Amino acid sequence: MAITTIGFDADDTLWHNERFFKLTEERFATLLSDFTAKEHLRDRLLAAEKRNIRHYGFGVKGFTLSMVETAIEVTGGAVPAKIIGDILEAGREMLSHPVETLPHAQETLEALHGAFRLVLITKGDLFDQERKLAQSGLDRYFDAVEIVSDKQAETYERIFRSHGDGPERAAMVGNSLKSDVLPALRAGSHGVHVPHDLTWALEHAEEPQNDPRFHRIANLSELPLILDRLRPAK
Repeated sequence: MAITTIGFDADDTLWHNERFFKLTEERFATLLSDFTAKEHLRDRLLAAEKRNIRHYGFGVKGFTLSMVETAIEVTGGAVPAKIIGDILEAGREMLSHPVETLPHAQETLEALHGAFRLVLITKGDLFDQERKLAQSGLDRYFDAVEIVSDKQAETYERIFRSHGDGPERAAMVGNSLKSDVLPALRAGSHGVHVPHDLTWALEHAEEPQNDPRFHRIANLSELPLILDRLRPAK
């Protein structure tokens, strides 16, 4: 069946994102260096993030609250108010950082715009994702935007039925196997993995084996070639 709809992840697929989390995590480790070792702090923070996803969701706000919680834990409740203030300031800075699009993002979207229905499918803070999309200048290429709380097979099935011709005639493109590719495959769509150098630990997953609907590309410039190969023979 011909693909008519393409879903795109946003963070670390179209623009840089995880690098700002890593930089803030380093700053957080410096703030707490008198209380615990960096590796121990990183493990405690990751555990807090995993624990808090169901409460705060994905994105900067949940990350900031997890840092505050971790700081309280590793100091036995004795974390200075100054450090709490610095953590909150770091979170605010993350919500205002400039948007830097990834190589080939704009030209690929421009090449596909009009030939396919393009849908941005991203999770995270609503206001932050809307801000980044507007600042990226890529919003004009999308026929629809979906900012969701999580990405499951049901998410892609609903979106590709609402904004396309169903999941069987759609492809999802993203850097996360766990969130972008595997659930899209379970929904019946094609999944196109575009690896990024930095991927959040909670997004790691194994590549699917022997699935003809799974595709791996080095960067977005290769996406049109994949789509050309998937065109039905005349």
